[in-house]
Amino acid sequence: MTEPVHHMLAARALLPAEHFLDSGYTSAELIVVMKKNFGVTLVTPVLMNSSPQARADAGFDRTAFTIDWDKRQATCPRGDTSTWWSPATQRGTKAIVIKFDKETCRPCPVRDQCTRSKTSGRTLSLQPRKLQEVLDRARLQQSDEQWRAEYGTRAGIEGTIHRAIAVTGIGRARYLGLQKTHLEHVLSTVALNLIRLDAWWNGHPLDRTRVSHLGPLPHRVRTRL
Repeated sequence: MTEPVHHMLAARALLPAEHFLDSGYTSAELIVVMKKNFGVTLVTPVLMNSSPQARADAGFDRTAFTIDWDKRQATCPRGDTSTWWSPATQRGTKAIVIKFDKETCRPCPVRDQCTRSKTSGRTLSLQPRKLQEVLDRARLQQSDEQWRAEYGTRAGIEGTIHRAIAVTGIGRARYLGLQKTHLEHVLSTVALNLIRLDAWWNGHPLDRTRVSHLGPLPHRVRTRL
């Protein structure tokens, strides 16, 4: 969904240097393509490593292994090297499968921290080199406080989208045809801007701070006592 938007912006010479997205749009391939074709840096959370070790935050996940792309080899935390490196297709996506020999892994004293398999050695699955390096870099960046603070500038857009849907019903077109739908979107945008201006000029905030259902409880308890 992002590429048509960037084409429209490029046609009007309005491409931004950075485009903030939520994680639903993210992939390493999209980050690479947008930078290559449009010169736009996507600032967006990427999905973290989903291996059992990473989810448990214990043991050796993929980042504990050193990858030598030129030699087509991986080295484990104890210094042993892989014996298998093969391009593959996983769920329709290109990947690289790396395996360590079972005879290498079987006597390893930290085997339980590395693999749950009782019969084979450790296996790693990577994306092609360029995509994997982009993904690793993005994962590292999003763990940084400065990156999180920068990404925080996007926080207000979710509220804006919610207000557009709740107030104008823009989530569902009332008319058939692209021209009528476009006009509806333009009028909805104008209405939202007028609501914002009215609130600003009259000093009325558009949103109140949310109070959870637990918030009023202390007051109610004191009242009943």
